[in-house]
Amino acid sequence: QVQLVESGGGVVQPGGSLRLSCVAAASTFSSYAMAWFRQAPGKEREFVAGISWSGGSKYYADSVKGRFTISRDNAKNMVYLQMNSLKPEDTDGYYCATDGRNSAFAGIRVRVYKYWGQGTQVSVSS
Repeated sequence: QVQLVESGGGVVQPGGSLRLSCVAAASTFSSYAMAWFRQAPGKEREFVAGISWSGGSKYYADSVKGRFTISRDNAKNMVYLQMNSLKPEDTDGYYCATDGRNSAFAGIRVRVYKYWGQGTQVSVSS
């Protein structure tokens, strides 16, 4: 069982930055790849960024490449999403996730991920 809790969302102006955090309550956190997804009301959840167990491999959706950075601190059971140059279209609920099995990136499909946090809301508006 892996419990995930996100934080760090908020309201920011276009061009601003936010850093999202996700803490995992799991003794084996450092063994798992992690990912961030986002979802707007009435829309499908979509992949944003993923990171391998060591942090050595990172993956991004084309829409956020060059603006968002995923990282992790295994000593703290934390995964982060640094979001820069935010745009109104980045407004969404953001969720961290893991399949709880793989050390390598598990892919972009939502159905692969077994464990999810409750989400944190990001609103980009002037």
